[in-house]
Amino acid sequence: MLSQVYCSGSQPFRQRLLPWVQSTALSRSHRVQPSAIRHVRSWSNIPFITVPLNRTHGKSFAHRSELKHAKRIVVKLGSAVVTRGDECGLALGRLASIVEQVSVLQNQGREMMLVTSGAVAFGKQRLRHEILLSQSVRQALHSGQNQLKEMAIPVLEARACAAAGQSGLMALYEAMFTQYSICAAQILVTNLDFHDEQKRRNLNGTLHELLRMNIVPIVNTNDAVVPPAEPNSDLQGVISVKDNDSLAARLAVEMKTDLLIVLSDVEGLFDSPPGSDDAKLIDIFYPGDQQSVTFGTKSRVGMGGMEAKVKAALWALQGGTSVVIANGTHPKVSGHVITDIVEGKKVGTFFSEVKPAGPTVEQQGEMARSGGRMLATLEPEQRAEIIHHLADLLTDQRDEILLANKKDLEEAEGRLAAPLLKRLSLSTSKLNSLAIGLRQIAASSQDSVGRVLRRTRIAKNLELEQVTVPIGVLLVIFESRPDCLPQVAALAIASGNGLLLKGGKEATHSNRILHLLAQEALSIHGVKEAIQLVNTREEVEDLCRLDKMIDLIIPRGSSQLVRDIQKAAKGIPVMGHSEGICHMYVDSEASVDKVTRLVRDSKCEYPAACNALETLLIHRDLLRTPLFDQIIDMLRVEQVKIHAGPKFASYLTFSPSEVKSLRTEYGDLELCIEVVDSVQEAIDHIHKYGSSHTDVIVTENEKTAEFFLQHVDSACVFWNASTRFSDGYRFGLGAEVGISTSRIHARGPVGLEGLLTTKWLLRGQDHVVSDFSEHGSLKYLHENLPVPQRNTN
Repeated sequence: MLSQVYCSGSQPFRQRLLPWVQSTALSRSHRVQPSAIRHVRSWSNIPFITVPLNRTHGKSFAHRSELKHAKRIVVKLGSAVVTRGDECGLALGRLASIVEQVSVLQNQGREMMLVTSGAVAFGKQRLRHEILLSQSVRQALHSGQNQLKEMAIPVLEARACAAAGQSGLMALYEAMFTQYSICAAQILVTNLDFHDEQKRRNLNGTLHELLRMNIVPIVNTNDAVVPPAEPNSDLQGVISVKDNDSLAARLAVEMKTDLLIVLSDVEGLFDSPPGSDDAKLIDIFYPGDQQSVTFGTKSRVGMGGMEAKVKAALWALQGGTSVVIANGTHPKVSGHVITDIVEGKKVGTFFSEVKPAGPTVEQQGEMARSGGRMLATLEPEQRAEIIHHLADLLTDQRDEILLANKKDLEEAEGRLAAPLLKRLSLSTSKLNSLAIGLRQIAASSQDSVGRVLRRTRIAKNLELEQVTVPIGVLLVIFESRPDCLPQVAALAIASGNGLLLKGGKEATHSNRILHLLAQEALSIHGVKEAIQLVNTREEVEDLCRLDKMIDLIIPRGSSQLVRDIQKAAKGIPVMGHSEGICHMYVDSEASVDKVTRLVRDSKCEYPAACNALETLLIHRDLLRTPLFDQIIDMLRVEQVKIHAGPKFASYLTFSPSEVKSLRTEYGDLELCIEVVDSVQEAIDHIHKYGSSHTDVIVTENEKTAEFFLQHVDSACVFWNASTRFSDGYRFGLGAEVGISTSRIHARGPVGLEGLLTTKWLLRGQDHVVSDFSEHGSLKYLHENLPVPQRNTN
């Protein structure tokens, strides 16, 4: 139900609204939680519940992540957003999506306002239809024939189009908002309404009343009567309402809104004309940065261009309102662009008055790229020297590292579970082990980059080589594991890759000092910028969209983190495993002495690790035997909670709690036990419920063991060995960036070799393909040539 309201805020408006208020005010109160009620206002004896604002208006938000706290929001829809490509009529699907997003935010308890274009386009469609109909009738009457001559449409005056289209536009909004049980009210304004103090107060009061009643005001310039815009008419710091951009900015400041979202037909601001080869989207725009922006022509419709939008945005920002300019027409993002902005996602250009102390993540990506390329050109001995120096720093600066780690542990106490606290903790022994691992990496890196894998003589004096090269820029995201930072840094240095590191906030102090030590080591050969630690408030999902800067993402953390990153990554490969559901199959011919040692070490040595045992498969013949009793007794002593699989539970009168899912990674002192009838059934179970991480068989039968090793399709398959051996350090790789369960590029513990790719080098002497044609003078030889021996010292 639509109420057309003009800026005077007249008494008839209130009288028209009264019946609606009486029938709906109480029914709408369910949107407000009782805990959020501050007080109850009365107007015309009708109670209204007011939701308290989440923040005091004064300064704009400094970071995107704070936008989720925005309470009062203005959404400005440009002409290019609401109109069709032919400029005659509205883009109904796009409008419906926008209305849905605004309704979702309104029903969350926010106060939404729309500044919309589209009346001219809607009116042009109606008038064109009326003119065509009128002309066709006249032609039919005068000619007496059914055939109509080609009719010319006269140029339609914009004010007439606006007058004809305004009512239809608002009726459309009314119908759409009604689907979400939301009322909308129309307000038409001109520049004079802001300059006349009485009218400005009336407008302000009307808008506040509408917001208080949970109504969405839809504001537009009264294009039917508005005079032409006067250039340079902004006086004494007050922006003139010349178009809907300036209207939205003026309205946002007048109403003290928290956020202004300006939707147009471009992604945001660019440092050069959009569409040009070097154009880069500006993520954050600061006052005074106008010189870095090149303004192109304005959109196909509407009065304002991007320059007008920037001017309006800066004026609103100065008035305490945060601003985001984004694309509202792209079919892949328009369905969630408004909600994404409010959630703090990196969409469009965010206007901020607070410049970060350090470089942006985009700048860090560029520094990592250039630094990595310089790193790759160093001699192998120089890269090894950097890693040795980092290993020395870990032991020399032990006290400073442990002091920083102590701060992290104190701040995390009571917030993190015990397994995560254990991962967060550093010790002297951990640092010593890290230093040993780094020296192993240095020793193995001597011929990693530039190693010749294949040589082929294509033809006389035409030789081809395949050599190893770095992947490029790696993004490693890790949680609660500060010891991961020097390991990954050393592997990146050895492989000549640039590196972006994003650690968990729970390890902030530890990560900061470890990163400084890594950069100190890099400085001895002038490649300090090759490794960057992302300290800005970048969301992981936003980092995963930097497909032009990042070549490979490596997540180190919980299975949920890995799944989220795999889902969020846009065009960037992700190396990792989403779960570590490791199995151990105890065969009927297993050794009594070996089984309990292997089960204890696999489950109890470090239950939070991804290579810890999660499911124990036992051959049916071992039930009710001394071996089975020893396993159960050992697990009880170690305080391991047992979950019974369906078949195991069927054998017991009083069974432990039955497992909820056979595909569970506990990450704690919990273990699922299930019964199988044969090695083949064990393999089938692993393939159905496992995660292709690490699986083990315990048996003295070599034939059975080999069958298991060859048929289990996992990254690591062991015989009579603990699952915990699935580790880069224990494999002799020095360290690992993670364990991959993918089937492309690298699988299992990924060390130095997994961070390299290849390129082809062809050396010729004026060779052309036409010489090898049917009538050419040369023939292909394709002779394999000896490859230089790898240095194994």
